[in-house]
Amino acid sequence: MPQFAQYLPPEKEEELREIANAIVAPGKGILAADESVSTCGKRLQGIGVENTEENRRAYRELLFTADKTLGDHISGVILFHETLYQKTSDGVPFVQCLKDRGIIPGIKVDKGVVPLAGTFNECTTQGLDGLSERCAEYKKAGAHFAKWRCVLKISKNTPSYLAMLENANVLARYASICQQNGIVPIVEPEVLPDGDHDLAESQAVTEDVLAFVYKALADHHVFLEGTLLKPNMCTPGQSCTKKASHEDIARATVTALARRVPASVAGVTFLSGGQSEEDATINLNAINQFPGRRPWPLTFSYGRALQASVLAAWGGKPQNVSAAQVELLNRSKANGEASMGTYGGGLGGAAGGKSLFVADHAY
Repeated sequence: MPQFAQYLPPEKEEELREIANAIVAPGKGILAADESVSTCGKRLQGIGVENTEENRRAYRELLFTADKTLGDHISGVILFHETLYQKTSDGVPFVQCLKDRGIIPGIKVDKGVVPLAGTFNECTTQGLDGLSERCAEYKKAGAHFAKWRCVLKISKNTPSYLAMLENANVLARYASICQQNGIVPIVEPEVLPDGDHDLAESQAVTEDVLAFVYKALADHHVFLEGTLLKPNMCTPGQSCTKKASHEDIARATVTALARRVPASVAGVTFLSGGQSEEDATINLNAINQFPGRRPWPLTFSYGRALQASVLAAWGGKPQNVSAAQVELLNRSKANGEASMGTYGGGLGGAAGGKSLFVADHAY
């Protein structure tokens, strides 16, 4: 019988498992605050605030110094490189602010999407060079999980076999490198909502993409109990005239996951994909009420769907910080309830029903 190598020592596997399980603890999810300098600038520009390092720092301070009850529903925060090393105006490191609230710091480690040669306007994600060294430094700085986003597009000719294969292998290599450094990888193969495809096509493509991803993760000997999946929900394309109910979206999404995601994966933390804050919450709630097989915790890893009302309430004005923090606490609580299937609906907010769709969205 062939001898198989021990890819991770048992103690590292246990560390990864504990971190992953803590992130998807009942009633909790992730705040994605990992916007790049340019993307954060677009958010600030939307409320008339200049894109400076100080303004970005002040906004993140607003998020991370919210009442300590934030930790009741937020288990982890994904940070950007700049943010990981920033401090409050009082000199407290952001990492410490999060720890004081029982929140696990995480870090975005990819370096953005680039064109994939030989395809019809498809892309892959760069950042593998030097990733192990960066992960080692991030672990020392207090980050215990990471995120890497790959993007697939639905059209007449896409996603292609090459794009699905390439992005799956990039995600698997990233995940393996993270685990070697004691960091839990969030694997994010996002099928964009751009297009006029219907719900059935969204589900079919999502299933294909996930099949490629988990084949690659197996090939790279990734320890699935120490990983999280960050997928899109299955929804009709933004230009599709045939709309779907929350229950239909839940059925398609859970079915796609059940067909393609191993039960050993620690948890699923959905991206919001440009849905309005309220739609993202209601759809998550419907997913957790769906009677089908759901062997993993199903929760949230939202950026825009947790921050839109916060930004609108803040408006860049110091006197509005408390009101903006209340918006964050309310939205976090609503999504925490949705992750348990107990959200009653009806939460307003400064941007609750506003579409957050951005065509061909990049971070």
